[in-house]
This record gives sequence, structure tokens and C-alpha cells, in this order.
Amino acid sequence: MRKSVEKFRKKFNTKFLNIFIFKLIEWEVKRMVTKRDPTAFFREEYERLVKEGLNWELRVLESASEPECIVDGRKVIMMCSNNYLNLATHPRVVQAMIEAAQKYGAGAGSDRSIAGNMLIHEELDRTLARFKQAPASLTFQTGYMANEGLIPQLADKGDLFVSDELNHGSIIDGIRLSHADRAIYKHKDVSDLERILNEAERHDPPYKRIWIITDGVFSMDGDLAPLPEIVKLAEEHGAGVYVDDAHGEGVLGEGGRGIVSHFKLGRDQVHVEMGTFSKAFGVIGGHITGSEDLRRFAYNKARTWLLSGAMPPAVAAACKAAIEVLESNPQLVDKVWENRRYFMEEVEALGFDTGNTETPIIPIMCGRSKTARDLADYLWKKGIFVLPIVYPMVPRDKARIRVQVCAKHTREHLDMAIEALKSGGKDLGLI
Repeated sequence: MRKSVEKFRKKFNTKFLNIFIFKLIEWEVKRMVTKRDPTAFFREEYERLVKEGLNWELRVLESASEPECIVDGRKVIMMCSNNYLNLATHPRVVQAMIEAAQKYGAGAGSDRSIAGNMLIHEELDRTLARFKQAPASLTFQTGYMANEGLIPQLADKGDLFVSDELNHGSIIDGIRLSHADRAIYKHKDVSDLERILNEAERHDPPYKRIWIITDGVFSMDGDLAPLPEIVKLAEEHGAGVYVDDAHGEGVLGEGGRGIVSHFKLGRDQVHVEMGTFSKAFGVIGGHITGSEDLRRFAYNKARTWLLSGAMPPAVAAACKAAIEVLESNPQLVDKVWENRRYFMEEVEALGFDTGNTETPIIPIMCGRSKTARDLADYLWKKGIFVLPIVYPMVPRDKARIRVQVCAKHTREHLDMAIEALKSGGKDLGLI
């Protein structure tokens, strides 16, 4: 009996050991096969974007950003630049950059909050405030950094942001960085905004702060925010008003002073006017304008300002010069609008749908994404550089090419683009 028991135990232990070893090997093989790859998604995501036609194909600008330039080795007419006033190549702006680099060096050597607050930065802030006819301004390294840095500091838990559904991604990201509640109103729909504000008044506990945030000019459609109506509602509800006027500066208002000037509103009505130097001013950088209290609050609270290296002095000098050029040459703004009126009249006469544009941003509505890409490719072959704007940047059935006219476009440039649109539009059944 004892021998039988020992024999059974030995057999059992051997079987158990074999199972254990098998499971151990199986687990190790599985672990090796499924080992985490931290970078595989780079390629996987890109390949998905390519498959769905959502990837960006970068073209290379090989000359200065002018109405006629070299892109990917080809001479083309630039019709998709934000350089509305062509200040990027203005001799005075370029010379200011050169002289500042020679005087101050290539960089500031620190954040403005520590040891990099140069005289040229302070001069730029004052020049911008004078141009905006406001008490104070503060410049940031980029427009995106201005929104991402200041917006989260304006509201916190127990507060509310109310945002237009088509606001720029930098506004969206800025709001996401806050702990405040958020509500989205239908694009330019003042009635929907009023509904949200009325509901907000019934919130328990009451919101301490409410901010209404909107683009001034919506970059995909070229339409304007109904700022006077927004201001009226804000006053009724004690809400702050923040407008991102990146595409309005240099184009709207007295001498290109922007959307606040355009609607003749006061600084006690629009509390934060944000903007950028990378569009009509032709350089790079962001800024905010409003009260002296706003300026002091921002440079003590906005982390993108506090914790980033200062704008290079040469860039600050170029931005300052660009403002001064515009102040002394307001006719540049008139020229942009003259070109816009001519181009709009001609393309609409051909039968193109230009959406709801009110500015030099002119969408040529195509509907399907493939049609927009085909039209952009056709124009490229004809020597016209534009880009298709497709889903997810716009709804699936609202694809378009976005044309942007500038001050230095000649009638010949515009006529060449119009003729190419005419032939391409007919080929694709758009007109």
C-alpha cells in the first residue's frame, strides 16, 4: 500500500511540475510577443491619417513670402498666406530686425519674468497699446501661447466659460486647461448664447465668474463674430468678454486696429483683445490688450509667459516696426479690401459659392473633400498655390479651398487665379 501511495505522489508531482513549467513558458512567450512598444503608434496613427485622407503633405517655401514665390521648386502665385499686408518683407521691418540683432544679440538669455525683459520688449508693448488706443498691452512668444497661458487663469472651479462652437483650437485648449465649467453655443447664434447665460444664472451655487470667448474673424469661413450683441448680453449678465482677433488685425477697424475698433467698442466692454503678429503684421508673436490691471495680472499668472524664454529681440523690433509701418501707411488696409472686392465680384459672377465670408478670407465651397483636393491640385498645376480645407477641420460636406488676398496682389495675379478657378470649377462641376 505504501509503495502505491509513493508512486502516485511522485506521478502527481511530476505532472504538476510539467504543467507549471508549460504555463511558465507560455506566459513568457506571451509576454515577449505582447511586449509594450511605446512608439509603434507614431507610424500606425500616420498610416491611418493617410488611409483616411486626413494627413498634411508639407510643401516647402523656398523664397520670401511674396505674392509671387517659389514653392517646391515652382514659381507660383501665393493665395493662401496670412501675410495680408505683405509686411513680412517690408524693408523697414527687415532692417529693424537686422539692427536689433546686431545691438541686442540673437536671444534675450532668459524669460522676461527673470532677466530677459529687454527695453525693446517694453517698447513693443507700449507701441502696441498706442496703436490699439488702449491703456496697456503685453506680448507673448506666439498667439497660441497667449490663449493657452491666459485663458486658464481667468476662471477656475465654480466659474464658467461660454465658447463659440467654431473657436480656434488654441481657445479650446486654453479652456480645457482650466477647472471651470464650460458651455458651447451654436456658431454666432446670439439666441443660443442668451439661453446658456440664462441657464447659468440658475446654477447652484451661483457662478462667481462667467467669460464669453469668441474668435473675431473665424479663419475657415471669414465671417465676423457678432461682437456688439455679445457685449450687450455680457453686460446684462456681468460676464467678461474675450475676443481672439488674430485674423482681424491689420484688416478690420480704423487703420487696421482690429475688431474692437471696427465695432467702435470700448475697453470696458471687451475686456481682453488677443491678437498675433504672425498674420497681417508679417512676423511672429502673440499679444493681449486691455487695462493696466489685465497686463499686470497676465504677467504674474500666465505660465506660458512666465516660464518661456523671451521673444528674441530682433523679432520684437520687427513687430514694433510693422506696427509703425501700418500706422504711417493705412492705405495698405484699403488695398487689401480693394483686392478682396474685385476677387469676390469675379468669382461670385462665375457662380462659385463663397459661403458667409465678410473678410479677405474667401472660401470656395466644394462640398466633398475629394473635390476640394482635386481643385487645389488643378490650381497648383496652373501655378496658383492654395490649400484644401477638409474634414475634420470642417464638416464632411463643407470642404473648401481657402483663398486669402493680400495688399500686393496685382490685378494680373488675381485674374490668373480667377481664370484658373473658372476652368477648374467647370471641370469639376462646381460652376
